[in-house]
Amino acid sequence: MAKKALILVADGTEEMEFTITYDTLVRAGVECTSANVQSGGSPYGTVGTSPALVVCSRGIKVLPDTTLQPLEAGPDKYDALVIPGGLKGAETLSQSTEVQTLVREYFNAGKIVAMICAGTLAAKTAGLPHQPVTSHPSVRDVLAQAFKYQEDSVVVSDKVEGKGTLVTSRGPGTTFPFAFKLVELLCGKEKSDEVRGPMMFPPSVPYPY
Repeated sequence: MAKKALILVADGTEEMEFTITYDTLVRAGVECTSANVQSGGSPYGTVGTSPALVVCSRGIKVLPDTTLQPLEAGPDKYDALVIPGGLKGAETLSQSTEVQTLVREYFNAGKIVAMICAGTLAAKTAGLPHQPVTSHPSVRDVLAQAFKYQEDSVVVSDKVEGKGTLVTSRGPGTTFPFAFKLVELLCGKEKSDEVRGPMMFPPSVPYPY
């Protein structure tokens, strides 16, 4: 059975962190669903699309697969929850009580919770336990108060007994390593290597990162 990932998106989400992760997972055979987490009215939400278009951090417009419906988004339906960054989008996602609840549910259910850039703020607002994380440097000080902060490109934490795996990364430039690691965790190292080759990712960049 194919693995499934729920990828959240909001106005202000960083385009690369969203699209590269989604695309890479699909290449690995992971069934991805993007869900719009709305905060107020989108300036592009009245053009007849359903769900509403998301306006990303550099103005690129994305049509999500659905609008977030928490009862249809739980860990009984997906294997991984992905939260991209982009400061405005990350603020919306991390401050959403629905997202906070999902983060806790996935983590407590032993699933993969993945966050990149400022998206890692959701680990703090959801009250996840102290463990290693990374993020964009702009939110380092906030996260260092609650977690063991690291400067690595990708940090994988599976040390909280009986809980899920928290995967965090730093920003647009580390999105490929982040996505490859998610493929590895969901589908195995062989599949991650298989996906990486045809994408022509520079072979001089070591793996794991």
